[in-house]
Amino acid sequence: MPSGGKQINCSPPLSSCGSSCVKIYLCSNPEDSVVERQALREKVFPRLREHCRHSLGLDVRVIDPFESSDPSRWPDENTRRQLIQECGESSAGPFLLALIGHQYGTASLPAQVEVSEHQLLLQESQRAGVNTLELERVYQRDENTIPASYCLRPPHRLARCLLRADIEEEEERQAKTEEEELRKVFQTAVSLCVQSGLMTPERAHLYYRSALDADLRFALDNLPVKDIVGRCLVYVHKVVNAIGEGEKRQMKSQLQPKSEAGTSEATWTTIPTNDELFSELCDNFLPGLITSRQLLVYTSTTECDGRHGYTKTRRRGYAEALCQQVYSDLVGLIDSLNISETGEESHLGDALLREQADQEQLCDVLSRFYDISQPDEKKVRAYVDQRNQQCPLVVMGGPCTGKTVLLAHCTQQIKSWLADSDPVVISYLCNLSINTLPKHLLSSLIFQIARRYQDDPSSKQDPSFYLSNDPDGPTNPRESISSCSPTPVLDSHHDPTIKEHVSDCKLNLSATPRPDHRGLDSGCIKPDVCLSELKERLCALLALLPSSKQPLVLILDGLDQLGDNFGAQIIGNLPSPLPPGVKVILAVSSNRADLLQAIERHYPQCSSPRCVSEGNEEESGYVCRVHLESVGRKQCAKMLASLLRSSGRRVTSGQQALVNQALTSCCLPLYARLLHAHTELWHSDSDVTESSLPDAVHSSISALLDHLEQKHSSSIVARAVSYLTLSRAGLSEAELADLLSSDDDDILAECVCRSEGPPSEVEVSQVDVERLLLDLKSFLIKRTVTGSQVLFWASRHFKLVVAKRYLSTNEVRRKIHAEMADYFSGDRACGSAKPLLLKQKSGPNRNVDSQLSSQPFVFTSFKDVGRVNLRKVVELPYHLQQSGRCEELERGLLMSLGFHQAMVRAGLLGDLVAMLQSDDGSSQFLRERLLLASTFRSSACFLQSSPLQLLTVMESSLLPNLEVFPALQGYVRDIRRERKKRGHGLEIALCPGPASVPPIWHLEYDEKTRGACVVETAGTECGTVAEIMDDGSAWIWKGSGCDLVKLSLSCKQKERKFAGVRGSGRFLLLSTRCNKLFVWDVTGPEMFLEVKDPLKTEMGSSQTPHKIEGFVASQKKLFMWWKDESFVSLFDISSDTLTHFRCQSSVICLAFSSNGFCMYCGQEDGTVSIFDIETSSLLGTCSNSDHGAVTSIILSEDKREMACVDRAGNVALWDVAAETLPPRLVKQNGNRGQSSNILSTDYSNETDTLLVCQARQVTLWDACSWELWDQFLAPPGKALAQAVLSRDAHLFLALLDTCPLVLVWRVSSGECVLSLETTNQPRAILQVASDVICVTRDGSLTVWDSEMIDAAGSALKMGRGVKEVVAEQTGQWFYTADGAEKVCRWNLDSGLPQANFLHDGPVEKLRLSPNGAHLVSLSAGDIYVWQTETGNNIVRICGSRATDVLITPNCNFGVSISERGLSRVWKMAHGSIVCSIPLYLSDARVSPESTFLLGRRHGDLLAASLWSGAISKRFSCAAGSERVIAFHTLSGHPDFAVVMAASGAVYTWNVAEETACRHFRLPRTFRCQPHDFHTSADGSCALLSTEGDAVNLLDLSQVRLCSLKAEGPVVKARLDKSGCFAACASRPASRGSGCACYLHSRPVLTVTRLSDGEVIGSVRLPKSPLTLVVCAGQCVFVGFEDGSVGVYSVLGITIDGEELVRNVNSPRKQCPADRTPFNWFPRATPSIIWP
Repeated sequence: MPSGGKQINCSPPLSSCGSSCVKIYLCSNPEDSVVERQALREKVFPRLREHCRHSLGLDVRVIDPFESSDPSRWPDENTRRQLIQECGESSAGPFLLALIGHQYGTASLPAQVEVSEHQLLLQESQRAGVNTLELERVYQRDENTIPASYCLRPPHRLARCLLRADIEEEEERQAKTEEEELRKVFQTAVSLCVQSGLMTPERAHLYYRSALDADLRFALDNLPVKDIVGRCLVYVHKVVNAIGEGEKRQMKSQLQPKSEAGTSEATWTTIPTNDELFSELCDNFLPGLITSRQLLVYTSTTECDGRHGYTKTRRRGYAEALCQQVYSDLVGLIDSLNISETGEESHLGDALLREQADQEQLCDVLSRFYDISQPDEKKVRAYVDQRNQQCPLVVMGGPCTGKTVLLAHCTQQIKSWLADSDPVVISYLCNLSINTLPKHLLSSLIFQIARRYQDDPSSKQDPSFYLSNDPDGPTNPRESISSCSPTPVLDSHHDPTIKEHVSDCKLNLSATPRPDHRGLDSGCIKPDVCLSELKERLCALLALLPSSKQPLVLILDGLDQLGDNFGAQIIGNLPSPLPPGVKVILAVSSNRADLLQAIERHYPQCSSPRCVSEGNEEESGYVCRVHLESVGRKQCAKMLASLLRSSGRRVTSGQQALVNQALTSCCLPLYARLLHAHTELWHSDSDVTESSLPDAVHSSISALLDHLEQKHSSSIVARAVSYLTLSRAGLSEAELADLLSSDDDDILAECVCRSEGPPSEVEVSQVDVERLLLDLKSFLIKRTVTGSQVLFWASRHFKLVVAKRYLSTNEVRRKIHAEMADYFSGDRACGSAKPLLLKQKSGPNRNVDSQLSSQPFVFTSFKDVGRVNLRKVVELPYHLQQSGRCEELERGLLMSLGFHQAMVRAGLLGDLVAMLQSDDGSSQFLRERLLLASTFRSSACFLQSSPLQLLTVMESSLLPNLEVFPALQGYVRDIRRERKKRGHGLEIALCPGPASVPPIWHLEYDEKTRGACVVETAGTECGTVAEIMDDGSAWIWKGSGCDLVKLSLSCKQKERKFAGVRGSGRFLLLSTRCNKLFVWDVTGPEMFLEVKDPLKTEMGSSQTPHKIEGFVASQKKLFMWWKDESFVSLFDISSDTLTHFRCQSSVICLAFSSNGFCMYCGQEDGTVSIFDIETSSLLGTCSNSDHGAVTSIILSEDKREMACVDRAGNVALWDVAAETLPPRLVKQNGNRGQSSNILSTDYSNETDTLLVCQARQVTLWDACSWELWDQFLAPPGKALAQAVLSRDAHLFLALLDTCPLVLVWRVSSGECVLSLETTNQPRAILQVASDVICVTRDGSLTVWDSEMIDAAGSALKMGRGVKEVVAEQTGQWFYTADGAEKVCRWNLDSGLPQANFLHDGPVEKLRLSPNGAHLVSLSAGDIYVWQTETGNNIVRICGSRATDVLITPNCNFGVSISERGLSRVWKMAHGSIVCSIPLYLSDARVSPESTFLLGRRHGDLLAASLWSGAISKRFSCAAGSERVIAFHTLSGHPDFAVVMAASGAVYTWNVAEETACRHFRLPRTFRCQPHDFHTSADGSCALLSTEGDAVNLLDLSQVRLCSLKAEGPVVKARLDKSGCFAACASRPASRGSGCACYLHSRPVLTVTRLSDGEVIGSVRLPKSPLTLVVCAGQCVFVGFEDGSVGVYSVLGITIDGEELVRNVNSPRKQCPADRTPFNWFPRATPSIIWP
């Protein structure tokens, strides 16, 4: 309306302060800017959006009201003003971009004219004789506007609505002519009023102005300077001679008749021309803003040829220049915004901090919906004012009664209510959290409470109490608070704390979840913290922090809308009763009786519910309730009238009667707001009846959607509301626009059919989306989620209606979820959107592509700052799961490196671990995911502080296990691609053999059973494990991905206590203390079958518990026997019959034949009884000679043999071929070790190996020949408790009685190769399915993958710590020595030792010729020369008395250094002596040209000739008393050596010319350590020393000293020969007792580039390093103390040759026997003996 309405307020409101979008209104003349706007849309805006998303985390939307080529779709002036205002209020940066060309444009008929003004125009026109009938026809009077006005009739609401594609050209021209005449009549009437003095010229100009002029003035007029500077851009393009001569003649011929006809009118009307209005805009209005408000205006002039005018070529040229200028200016303005850097540091550990800000902002937004003052507010205030109230306040009410809005309003008021104190008010809308799992909600509450009290200066409590239970732990609040980690965002309806249940309806079996126990360690994220720990921490906080001076008011809303009983779990974790100073307010729907009962049960002391009334303080001890009812009709009517006034509308008295009638049927605030949406569409002459208004909330929402479909098209509305409803946490405006633009099923097709423009203009435009959002504005809230502002339904009832209306089938829902998954995955970004093929009536078909923004997991910018795409992280997993794309979810996301990087850098590591551990039963890669989860869990603290180390952490963990999990090869390849993309880093070329194996699952004991111990445990072949505790409780674990659940069997009202458990096959047998037996087939339904009590049958009734000795299952036949009982019971499940077999003495063990016909019972007296199972008859017996109790029976049915192991470990072999004859003794072998009772046995069918474990030894028997194979003694002072064979029987695992580790021994060598860590003293080892499970005494479970143990235990390494490593130039082959008799030759490609060079004594020195052809070793005084390829010991020299050996650079000679005898030079090929050197030279080196042997002697540096042995050169320091302490030859300068003197003087010595140059003297703080000193090949850099955590370097090329700082004391340091980098191994300083992360305490290998001091990369070493070597191939070799070797390739340095990805693409899974290296033996006798 030209009257102007309210002026735009560009200052962002509070709800938009966190805007994450730059929303720009594109102001232009639609007829004069088509080319320019199209160029900007295609070339500038997409590029600008990508720049802002990557560099600032901002999205960009450009609202072009004239984007459509169909003028009927252009918005009217009122709508454009709303768009401008919306841009100004919600844009995070610039909001206006104006393009002013050389044409002013035409004015439109005003959509609304006040009654008085309209009548004035008609009167003056009629007085002047102007025909106003047409003007009266197109306007109608509307009393519902404020003030009453004449409005354009609906066909004229869009200025160009008559321009439709189906009208012929002649009709189209006629319509334009009529519209032009109508506009001319209106402007004439305005001019007449001006001439008569009835209207001011300024007021008249409002009716003359074009859309460009009107929009600019509305946007800029009366705008403060702060909203113009940096937020508005105007481009003025002046064109000289725009109209060519031909065009002028054509225009003259067209205007001549009109000018003659209008001459008479011109005499009495004065209408300003477009040129005059244009000049006033460009020459007056804009310049005034430039000077007064610093408006940015760019003016350019194009001078055209007068003959041709403004051609298309010139216009395109200007458009290209404009694109460059606009992009540069917008980037400059946006980059200059004061937006905090949200790079790496801003995301670390801030997930809970972000949620706290989100919740506070959401509460503030919802409080603004408090339009009706409710009397229940006083009741809430009365509760808050009460003292000594120990129970919560429950705010109850039905749907839509306003519980959430009331509590949001109260949150804002409580501080004013408690003015005499300083309350901490926390409002948490649980159902609106993106993660509704109880763990996450409790973690977030703990974080918010601790942070709010920590940030408050008035809080005097010691924060260390609530941040750590460890009195010695750190008290850094930030570190400890961040440990309260959220859990998964994958699925709001799946909680890992809801355990698997084992239940049976008939037996009234129930399962109570058993949460696992974790600690909230300060300084690191604990991804697996349990509910009991969180409850303990929350209660401690609430007991300590709140006080009467600073009380806590905790408001929890939406608990009733959480699924899976989550609300009751949250309530159950609140303290009961409430501590002093704590008030809790809960909002619960009145129809959730179960939740109300849960509140009453949790607060039993509050058993008599009462309501709180104002001024009547209730005594403590009662649950307080506030019942919200519907508000009064008058209040709703007042609210509706207020809403109508705010939108400039009202209703007539007759219409008001209908409104009152509707409000009588439904008095809800939401309904009144919906009535506003309906009634603001009414006009005074609208035909409304009782049926015009829906009578309920849902029907009103449906009617609103009907209206929107008619206005915007059904497809757009249906898709838009469906996207908003099915989103995980809302959608941003840009995301919604992208989704609608990329939808190729209905929306684009409908838009294209309404347009005949080019394909680039047929998408759902931004203005289409914006107009729809304007109509939904009252029912959407803008909330901040993970740092982005998103749209969210203000009421959940919109979701319900949309779901019923549009999403009624699962197929439709999956389709929408799939489209959103495609969008957030980036599948449709950057030209990859699905094309839409449009079939046209004439002409070729057209393809329409929707260009969307990219969706990487981490945005990267020109500043090289990573920014996590949190929107993708939150939404994509949810939509993949909901769309049923489980394989893509698992393989493409959960096992994706990019997703892991984003989650870790966003501080969501706990969520990631929970997502990886979740299992819905359809996972194909569960074990791979569990390995990934285990790695993240164990390194959580380290990754939190160093997220960029994720690549090396994962690479180190996965490389040793690629043979076991080949599906993770792609993950490792992605790691290496990412590292190469970064351009620097350390790549693990050879992973050292692991010293341990990470568990794939770990479950702690329950806090409630603290102090209880495991008395029995058993497992099944399917992986199910049962534990019986000494308190009679039973716990079940059903395998990886599940948690422990407590089993509860009840008989009537009495709960049973368990006494024991046994497992066999797929069955578990549980016994109770009252001698009841229950069998469970774990592969079937969760049903327990009670076994008839065999003890009653055999022995009569007994109340004494009887312990089950054993249990064996064969198909559906169950065999069981009892301790000290001489019978075996057979229970047949299929027939429900029980059979007994009587033996001679107590039954100890049992075996049966594979066909199930025969049963063999081993007994206490050494007898074995053989029964026919079918007939229950005794077939025969046998007994060993010493009558020792038979503890184990092994049947070999193919040989018809039976082996019996007695209690002392002796084995008796029996022939049982003749079924009718007694067994015949074949052989009997005694145990040659210490005699003691057998603790356990284990038998491997695959390898025919029997393991017998006794307290002092483990014995292995060959089951083929039944000969003793080997024996292994327990460590001194230790006793064995149990031992089991590994899956392939190449290893065995053992428990020691006082050791908290599971130790793994290699059978072939007898060495302990692995130690598996547990949390407590182990009780038993179980092998079930593919897992090895350790059950500790407190009930904790630690699970390892069997194949991982086999692979780690089979990793080959040296027998001792690696002392020497020598490598070829390429690093392809390298050699290691550990001081023993062998030298290993390793192949870097395979990662395995290829051969062992054996010696007759310990190897002391090792040298490799530069060409790699010969290996020279020194062992027990003998010199060995080996050919590396063939392994031949070609020369063995005795009598050298050498202490060191060297090889000349030309590879032809060897040099033996002797301290007490002659040093000799000899030929490599056959060992003949060339010469002898009489003097001993320390630190001897051969010169690069193989001519001299250089070494120190008596403070001088001597050079002995390698041809004669004579000392031919000598270097002495200038000062006679100064000594040479170190030197190094330079291969890059063969004649020179760098010499270091004791005083710190640095010399270079030309050996050939025997000249020296003193360069400088080192300061006292830098001293050379001879054992560390070495230089690069060209002498440009020297490593002087290592002191503490510093590596001191001397840059000889620039004559400067520098010091590289390591993370801790330096262990080893080396320079590479090229002088490009330095590698050092250090031990980090301890982080204190609060950090339990093993990675923080591990040694670190760091490689630093010397040119700029930048760290190229670092990696945590798994073990302590003993040796560090750098080879020419840019590889760093590290030898470890356990005999393993690691090789690390350096990236980021210029490297000659390709960088190979080794041992990743095709890992070879081999049997350990196949990996055994060749043994190459030395000569038996020396080939040469020197005198």
